Amino acid sequence: MKRERPVIGWREWVQLPALLELPIKAKIDSGARTSSLHSFGTRRFTEGGAPWVEFLLHPIQRHAVPEIAAVAPVKDERWVRSSNGEAEKRIVIETPARLGATEWRIELTLASRDVMGFRMLLGREAIRRRFVIDPGRSFRLSERHPAVIESLDTISP
Repeated sequence: MKRERPVIGWREWVQLPALLELPIKAKIDSGARTSSLHSFGTRRFTEGGAPWVEFLLHPIQRHAVPEIAAVAPVKDERWVRSSNGEAEKRIVIETPARLGATEWRIELTLASRDVMGFRMLLGREAIRRRFVIDPGRSFRLSERHPAVIESLDTISP
C-alpha cells in the first residue's frame, strides 16, 4: 500500500535539533538540488582525525540576534552554483531535520545568506519522496509564527 506524503507549503519552520534549539524558517526550493544554511565565522578544525566545522548563524530573518554557535562534522566539500550563477566551494554537513511528524537526515551546505530572504533553503534532495509541495500555501506542517520565535520579536534587528 502506497503511503500518502504530507503536503508542505512553499515555506515552513524546520527544526535542526542537533544544531540549534530554535526552529528556522526555510524556503522550500525544488529548483535547488542541495539544502543550504546561513553561516558565518566558519572555523575548521580536526577532532579524532576527522574534519569538523564550527560556525555562527542568525536563525531569524532580518535579525542579528540571537547569534548561535553550532558544531558539526564535515561530510564533504562541493562546488555549488549559487542563485546569482557563480560557483563556490562550500562545506557540506549532515544533520537531522524535523518538519511536522517527519524526521530525517539532510545534507546542508554552509553559506552566507545575509542578503537572501531566508536563512535556510530546503532543496529537492531533502524533500524528494517525503513531501508534496503546495506552492500556493505557507506553513502547511508548521505553525505560522512559533511561540519561541514570537518571544524574540522584541529583540531589535
